Amino acid sequence: MTSGACIFCRIIKKEVPARIVFEEDGIVAFEDMNPQAPVHIIIISEKHIEKISDLAGGDSDLAANLMLAAKKIAKKSGVEESGYRLVINCNRDAGQQVFHLHLHLLGGRKFTWPPG
Repeated sequence: MTSGACIFCRIIKKEVPARIVFEEDGIVAFEDMNPQAPVHIIIISEKHIEKISDLAGGDSDLAANLMLAAKKIAKKSGVEESGYRLVINCNRDAGQQVFHLHLHLLGGRKFTWPPG
């Protein structure tokens, strides 16, 4: 998929509406349209990378910025102390539906292990 057809790229360009909760250092985060927890935020990079296995050596700052953004968003969302889960799905069998690297930040309820 080209980045022009990617729904997340279109959200970044403000072509598609989203409830954006964070924008910093090339990272954008917005509320999931189908939340699986009281707090369910999608965290993406402005750089289009289809999946985590496509990260290259030069993407280490991007990967770090995704994690640091997650920490800030968890605090801002009030789930830093109670706990939250970060999920990255890679490819279809893992449940990846949008092929633009993204993290799901979930919180606000108790989670079980193992997940689905």
